[in-house]
Amino acid sequence: MSVTEELQHHYLEILRLLGEDPSREGLERTPLRVAKAMQTLTQGYAMNPVDVLNSAKFREDYSQMVLVKDIPFYSLCEHHMLPFYGKAHVAYIPNGYITGLSKIARVVDIFSHRLQVQERFTLQIKQSLQEALQPKGVMVVVEAQHMCMQMRGVEKDYSVTTTTDFCGAFEQTELREEFLRHIGRK
Repeated sequence: MSVTEELQHHYLEILRLLGEDPSREGLERTPLRVAKAMQTLTQGYAMNPVDVLNSAKFREDYSQMVLVKDIPFYSLCEHHMLPFYGKAHVAYIPNGYITGLSKIARVVDIFSHRLQVQERFTLQIKQSLQEALQPKGVMVVVEAQHMCMQMRGVEKDYSVTTTTDFCGAFEQTELREEFLRHIGRK
């Protein structure tokens, strides 16, 4: 049995356990659609972010901040498997090497396509840039809305959670402040 077929079987059983009739017209293909959707939403497990960054790694003497901001992402909270979504802002100070700008956005996509918590997501982005480029510093800010807070539990619409992680040159207050000014937070 393929992964898609196994997932489909389990989602059919979930519908039954919820009191639905999986054979009714509107739900007949739902287990298959959900199985395929979950495979897409978790495809990041099959990708290596360091390999992606290294696939477009170039020797360059540039030594100022490189910032890619407002990178949209959609992920699933590992606690409730409900979506959380927002923007990531990623900067690094090159140390002899740069990477293709699209590769930074791709790293965000890879980690967002795994079951996540926002804190780990932020850390993983930083760590992958550190490992691939050995830059002088990395800083990541992630801003997200969590459906697990909006649809259930405390039910607080529009609340935004912000996480940060940084290392190296970004330990300097003025460089962190410059980063925050660039992303419109100061």
